[in-house]
Amino acid sequence: MSVDTHTSTFIVSIQEGVATVSFNRPEKANALHRQGWTDLQHTFESLDENPQVRAIVLHGEGKHFCSGIDVSMLMEIGQMVNKGCEGRKREKLRKFILDLQATVNAIEFCSKPVLAAIHGGCIGGGVDIICACDMRYASEEAYVTVKEIDMGMVADLGTLQRLPKLIPHGVAREWAYTGQKVSSRRAKEVGLVNEVYADKETLLTEVQAIAQAIAEKSPLSIRGIKEVMNHARDHSVQEGLNYIATWNAGMLMSDDLMQAMQASMMKQKPTFED
Repeated sequence: MSVDTHTSTFIVSIQEGVATVSFNRPEKANALHRQGWTDLQHTFESLDENPQVRAIVLHGEGKHFCSGIDVSMLMEIGQMVNKGCEGRKREKLRKFILDLQATVNAIEFCSKPVLAAIHGGCIGGGVDIICACDMRYASEEAYVTVKEIDMGMVADLGTLQRLPKLIPHGVAREWAYTGQKVSSRRAKEVGLVNEVYADKETLLTEVQAIAQAIAEKSPLSIRGIKEVMNHARDHSVQEGLNYIATWNAGMLMSDDLMQAMQASMMKQKPTFED
């Protein structure tokens, strides 16, 4: 079954359990304006609730993956918080930042694995976005840059919190302090991306294949793995072990377990309900 939908910022296609989400502002290097951030959150919340979706591939139309926040949106901030006393202005600004964080969090909180397929530039807010994904893959010409330092800003949508948990802490600091353009090969070397492919076409083909392999597994187990691994990242080993014991006490005896065991004994490929 194939389903295609569009928002003002994204194209979403669902086929054989895999949702492909495409940034669709190529004329703006896929920079996200205010509506774009809203669309990002709504898209991933919708896919989270969609039982037909078992894995998600995120990529960009045109020459670049995503160039982060549209500059026009930054120019609007002053107008957004220009009323009231200083305390109320700062309260509005804090709420605005928390709302943007929530859009990126929607990727991490989505119960389905999200695979980022990065080509061209992944800049500023684009790095926030890929850090919230489960896995990252890149084409040869791709690059990432924590660009906020060159704009006189401190990255505030998750890069400084998530990146040091994906790559060596000192490397994350180097990237954040310098805003340097990091090649896809270097990104793979330090562990940010899983694999580098020759070009965008090969990248999308290979990442779709990985997503399809995930979609063929037990969806209950895949959702459980994401939940448990996200918990383990932020807790001690003992806390993580206690969590998985409780999780499996509730989820282990599922129809998926019996289906997998029967298929294995019969040397067949199992099929699972959504």
